Amino acid sequence: PGVPRARGCAGSREVVPTCERYAVRRLPFARLADGDVAFFERLMPGRVITGEEEVKPFNVDWLRSVRGCSQLVLKPQTTAEVSQILRYCHERNLAVNPQGGNTGLVGGSVPVFDEIILSTALMNRIISFDKVSGILVCQAGCVLERLSEYLEEQGFIMPLDLGAKGSCHIGGNVATNAGGLRLLRYGSLRGTVLGLEVVLADGSALDCLTSLRKDNTGYDLKQLFIGSEGTLGVITAVSILCPQKPKAVNVAFLGCQSFAKVLETFTTCRAMLGEILSAYEFMDEKCMELVETHLKLSSPVADSPFYVLIETSGSNSTHDEEKLNNFLERAMASGLVTDGTVATDEKKIKATAWVTWISVILIAQVLWSLRERITEALTHEGYVYKYDISLPVEKLYDLVTDMRARLGHSAKNVVGYGHLGDGNLHLNVTAESYSHSLLDAIEPFVYEWTARCSGSISAEHGLGFKKRHFIEYSKPRQAVLLMQQFKAMLDPKGILNPYKTLPSAP
Repeated sequence: PGVPRARGCAGSREVVPTCERYAVRRLPFARLADGDVAFFERLMPGRVITGEEEVKPFNVDWLRSVRGCSQLVLKPQTTAEVSQILRYCHERNLAVNPQGGNTGLVGGSVPVFDEIILSTALMNRIISFDKVSGILVCQAGCVLERLSEYLEEQGFIMPLDLGAKGSCHIGGNVATNAGGLRLLRYGSLRGTVLGLEVVLADGSALDCLTSLRKDNTGYDLKQLFIGSEGTLGVITAVSILCPQKPKAVNVAFLGCQSFAKVLETFTTCRAMLGEILSAYEFMDEKCMELVETHLKLSSPVADSPFYVLIETSGSNSTHDEEKLNNFLERAMASGLVTDGTVATDEKKIKATAWVTWISVILIAQVLWSLRERITEALTHEGYVYKYDISLPVEKLYDLVTDMRARLGHSAKNVVGYGHLGDGNLHLNVTAESYSHSLLDAIEPFVYEWTARCSGSISAEHGLGFKKRHFIEYSKPRQAVLLMQQFKAMLDPKGILNPYKTLPSAP
């Protein structure tokens, strides 16, 4: 109940109610036959899932907002098996939905109709790690948190950190060019991914799994697949540059009285903390209220319209703490910050004159959970309309304010939070249940507003199924046409993750 279902899987009218306004219809792909299942069972004994109840979790996204009706899940363990799967599907004209941890937020990770689900869950082997260069090579199905734990034992960290790290796969992260909490410090995956192994739609394997930081020979083909959301090829292995684990980490959680103060605090923070600044996150008071209500997490700072989480990471704790304390004293003295608390990697509260003392010992992970678990808290509110926008930082919160005024009481909540350090707003609208009229009030207004500010309608979540028809709000038509030509060249039958990322070609 409440999850839109795709009809047509059992021969009924082939229209997806999730996206009625676009009248998405099943493309003329072949239907799954007994002979197809038999082939896959011979190829991967014991790793072919056909039971209705067993397949069901793979058909529904994490938000429970879209649902497909695949009848078959395949779990390859090697690139060779992925190659054989796609070669067979290409010959049979069977559509395929690549799926990692299924933590996507735009409907890109689940089937729209009856596409075969190719899960990378068993492709979870760490291939190599070089402690001198910091280069990790691993299969696409490695869970991000497991990679982080492995690297920490070696004195390194992943350049990527997400709230969904306990479930998401590195291959899916790369396929969606996930941003996350460390982008301000370490940049995007487009810079840290050094090489990829990819299987194309016809089953041919493209081995660009280089471990070189500098390779200026011809076109950088891996960039085609980073952010392509599984529409151009299936990523099977990744080579990624990992930074050394910082020796000193400090987290400050602060309260600000206005968004203008949040911006001014960021300007001061960036100037005074410089090279040790690793994250600058913000959230509004409604976000904090939802986290406290639904997840029973307590904020160390109360009664602020806005909250800021700042993380520093460096190699000298004395140096870093001195810089952080100088910044905090400046922020308090100038009225930018009204209240706050600090936690260090030693898991204790630092005693400084300006800090409001809390009786409970807070650690950095607890402070981070207040920010990372907002998405989880929102799911308890009913149906969530999620928007992931890039904007000039000075305009970031104006969209939240305008959306609240536009929707009034028709929405339960309109909240804003995100990665202010890189201009990424997460705008969320909640309601008791899905409402087509409420969606009409939000879209395309939210995209028109973003386009007027020269922003992007997708900062880090991708386009998936939900946003593909809005791409021209962020990209010129000629660019979209070129993308469609790339798709036609690499996947001429259109079998890879159909109905996603790009509008249908003319």
